Amino acid sequence: MHATHDPAAPPADTIGFDDFLAVDVRAGTIVAAEPFPEARKPAFKLTIDFGPTIGVKRSSAQITEHYDCDGLVGRQVLAVVNFPPRQIGKFMSQVLTLGVPDADGHVVLLHPSATVPNGGRLF
Repeated sequence: MHATHDPAAPPADTIGFDDFLAVDVRAGTIVAAEPFPEARKPAFKLTIDFGPTIGVKRSSAQITEHYDCDGLVGRQVLAVVNFPPRQIGKFMSQVLTLGVPDADGHVVLLHPSATVPNGGRLF
């Protein structure tokens, strides 16, 4: 299966409910955001608090078109917390912050429509 950013792409292959449950998506609050000038594509380094069970994790996110570092702090986001860490240059990204592309292909972050406890799991 291959992820695509093309809104006209057909749906991915059918999966079972257990496959969906294997992807652990949680809500967290961005507690710090900083530029990531070493990244190949414009990105920010995010520090996200997922509550006492999961703790604070870091993520690299290519979200520079719609967001700035100051405006990101305090924002809740959704992220996959059970992928293996990924080395991006000298930075270790521990979670995958989720978003969808706008009409120009720039990432728009996914977030709860109301404040929820950090660590809340998507279902």
